[in-house]
Amino acid sequence: MKISEQSHAAIASCLKEAVERYAVQEGNANITDIHIQTSQDSGELVVFNDDDEELASTIVDEWVDCNSDDYDREVEALLRAELAALKDEGAFDNLCLLKPYSFVLVDEDKETVAELLLMDDEDTLLLDDELLKGLDEELDAFLKDLLKD
Repeated sequence: MKISEQSHAAIASCLKEAVERYAVQEGNANITDIHIQTSQDSGELVVFNDDDEELASTIVDEWVDCNSDDYDREVEALLRAELAALKDEGAFDNLCLLKPYSFVLVDEDKETVAELLLMDDEDTLLLDDELLKGLDEELDAFLKDLLKD
């Protein structure tokens, strides 16, 4: 999907506006993820937090009534690229969000479609299926041995 430079700027501006609400300030750090929702019908891009509080929104003209079969995949790739560029610029460096936090693409029911960007400390261990394989059996055996005594 080709979009104009103006649309790229609108997306970047919307994302920056959303995270600027979490600029470093006195007090406690926030615990939230940043959710991004798009609409193929209206072309709207909405950014909100875990409490469904809208942080920013914009209209991307090329998305209005877009009839591409690959809309979701193309929008996901575009948003990943925009977020990566903002990360490289340092836009997420001074936020009062506790790490790890994610930028997540959600559908109209606010169900996660894809994790677009994970912001974490370098020492965060991300658990995956391979690492957790067999954990239930090991814990069950441990508990059985513990209760036996």
